[in-house]
Amino acid sequence: MLVEFTDSNFSELMATDKPVVIDFWATWCGPCRMVGPIIEELAGEYDGRVVIGKCDVDENSDLPEQFGIRNIPTVMFFKNGQLVDKQVGSAPKPTYVAKIEALL
Repeated sequence: MLVEFTDSNFSELMATDKPVVIDFWATWCGPCRMVGPIIEELAGEYDGRVVIGKCDVDENSDLPEQFGIRNIPTVMFFKNGQLVDKQVGSAPKPTYVAKIEALL
C-alpha cells in the first residue's frame, strides 16, 4: 500500500520496525512521473514488509529541507529510522528493488 508522507505525519509513519522508502517528487517533474509508477508497483509488491510512500515537495517543505533534497525525484531508504541509502534522479525498477532488498 502506497503511503503519503507529509510534514505532519512523518514521525508517526517512521515509528515502525519495517524499512521505509520515501519518494520525494512534484507533479510538474517529468522524471518524477517516470519513477512514480515504479514506486506504486513496489508498494504493492512489498506490502506488509516495507513502508513505501511519496512526499510531494510542493505541499511539504519541512521534510525536503530536513533531508537536504535539492533534486527530484529523490528516493530515500531508511532502516531502523536511519537513512541508509538514496537514489537521486530516475532509475530503472531493478535499481530500486536491489536497494529495497538490501534493507530486508
